[in-house]
Amino acid sequence: MFLKHRSYKKELLDGDAIPFADIMQNMQELNVINHRLGGHAITVKGVQQLLQHKNELFKNPISIMEIGCGGGDNLRVIKAWAFKKGIAVHLTGIDINAACIAYAAGQPQNKDIHFVCADYKEIQFTEKPHLIFSSLFCHHFNDDEIVWMLQWMQQNSTTGFFINDLHRHPLAYYSIKMLTQTFSKSHLVKNDAPLSVLRGFVKKDWEKLFQKANVQPYAYRWQWAFRWLITHKK
Repeated sequence: MFLKHRSYKKELLDGDAIPFADIMQNMQELNVINHRLGGHAITVKGVQQLLQHKNELFKNPISIMEIGCGGGDNLRVIKAWAFKKGIAVHLTGIDINAACIAYAAGQPQNKDIHFVCADYKEIQFTEKPHLIFSSLFCHHFNDDEIVWMLQWMQQNSTTGFFINDLHRHPLAYYSIKMLTQTFSKSHLVKNDAPLSVLRGFVKKDWEKLFQKANVQPYAYRWQWAFRWLITHKK
């Protein structure tokens, strides 16, 4: 069966010299997909789970960093959630793609969010963030790169990290393929959305990755629609 193992075929978004207009259309549509299919809600849930029983952090701004932040929509949702809860946050988005950072920094809704164009592996911390997370980022990498990423997030977060990513499943694949072919105007989304599912994960994948990374403890929870919420709390 073609979904038995992860695909390692590169997505178009991982290529070079993509026109800015295409990047912008891609970011806009991903924001809509995340909103309507529950991806943003899962991101907020990840923050909530890691901050449980951490009330002492609320006395100071909670520093939250997203690696592979894209257009910054996840950070924007966290910002809105924190505002409603009266929680002070310091939000940082890291992405290696200069066009994504330019788009994110140019959005008025992203005011007060700090964006950095860099490879997350090269970030030098003067003070480590409380939380590090990624959303729809891990599936862009091969297994060895993900193992390194898990270790890096563990070493560089003071409270913990979480991952919001895709469940590799036939229904997820055919559903997103049909939806994007019907409604998307972005050739990047039409190609990459179903391919992302093929690059996604099943439960055994996460078990093997965390075992190889020697990162404990961790919890994985299946989320609608066909997502995994992976948390590591120190």
